[in-house]
Amino acid sequence: MAVGAAVLAGQLSIGWCNDAADAGRDGVSGRRDKPIATGALRPRTASTAAVVALVACVPLSLLSGLAAAAVHLTGVIAGGWAYNLVLKRTPLSPVPYAIGFASLPAFVTLGPPTHAWPAWWAVVTSALLGVGAHWVNALPDIADDLATGVRGLPQRLGPVACRRLALVTMLTAVAIVTVCPPEETGAPAWACATAAGCAAVMGTVPRWSEGSRWPFRAAIAVAGLAVGQLLSRGSVIA
Repeated sequence: MAVGAAVLAGQLSIGWCNDAADAGRDGVSGRRDKPIATGALRPRTASTAAVVALVACVPLSLLSGLAAAAVHLTGVIAGGWAYNLVLKRTPLSPVPYAIGFASLPAFVTLGPPTHAWPAWWAVVTSALLGVGAHWVNALPDIADDLATGVRGLPQRLGPVACRRLALVTMLTAVAIVTVCPPEETGAPAWACATAAGCAAVMGTVPRWSEGSRWPFRAAIAVAGLAVGQLLSRGSVIA
């Protein structure tokens, strides 16, 4: 319960911080899905909400212990806030995603009852899923981002490279979580890995038309399979 509340507060703070930081660009791009861009919400309101959620995240994280709280708050601040305010416009834009996602299994295992660092493969898998999420999240907005001066790594590489990297990154996460845990890999895990491989091939090999959503959907499918594998290995993460 406390872990979930802390993670929710952290993610809300990151999301509202992002909305406030991108208010001007979202307005120029005509983002109708953003309340600030449509005038339904003031940027100052989003900024205040982001700070309040971040402050609330501190005591909620501390309920899991000092070490767990330090890791989680590092993920929220060095991951989410640093990305929103600085790094999204630089070639280092994938780094905050890797830090933020990698902090989550550590936050869980460093708290009660285990109070232990997670296995390396769980951290690496989570970090790769974070980087993959960055590729996927950036894909639909690359043109608008470039027009408004956002030049993170996905924008610099372009949509074709970004689609392929999303699938390769997430497929690598599936491979690690399939073969690296100490317990024997059973038939369901191999079936999951095979399905991920098929999705990756379908997303990258055919010459999809520009603007096709299938590479994006394939990346999401691979990510879902990787998360499923990670959750199924929960008993040996710590």
